[in-house]
Amino acid sequence: MRIVNVLLITAVVILSWGCNKDVDLDARKFGIFSVEENGTSVIAEGTIGSQTLDHFNTLLENYPDIDLIKMTDMPGSNDDATNVLLGRAVYNQALSIHIEDNGEIASGAVDLFLAGRERTKGANTKIGVHSWGDGNSEATDFPEDSSEHDLYINYYKDIGLSDEDARTFYFFTINAAPAADIHWMTEEEIETYNVLTQ
Repeated sequence: MRIVNVLLITAVVILSWGCNKDVDLDARKFGIFSVEENGTSVIAEGTIGSQTLDHFNTLLENYPDIDLIKMTDMPGSNDDATNVLLGRAVYNQALSIHIEDNGEIASGAVDLFLAGRERTKGANTKIGVHSWGDGNSEATDFPEDSSEHDLYINYYKDIGLSDEDARTFYFFTINAAPAADIHWMTEEEIETYNVLTQ
């Protein structure tokens, strides 16, 4: 009987430890962001959406010492307005961003990556860009002096690019591939457009 009681107590302790571990993991999860155990870095994975900025702000409230975002698989954004606000918030926090080994970022995730004060990448990474589109038209349908381009040109300037660099990179991206396709940047292009800081 005593052995049975010991076994039951042991099982309860193990189950409780497992539940607490899950709770701890859940407490470190904020949408696409997962805080690592060190409390100073986060893994970012998934699509940037309309709630991502709120998740990011809540993350910072709970973990004010965050200084690094590690990107893994991020196909882009489904909310351009939120994405540029998120990028500005990341830039204003002076966070660094690193693309993990075998990481793949594209579209709006590349714009978020550019908000990192320090930007680095690991091995076998992919960085993809293309034109934006709204289902009826694409960025390349408008002349270069159109106000339709201002959202991202102004964003690039707000995260530290000069006016010339902002325009140069923006027009490179929208001409690199149509909205329904993707252009994976070459190492030469990554260097030419100063995508990395080191």
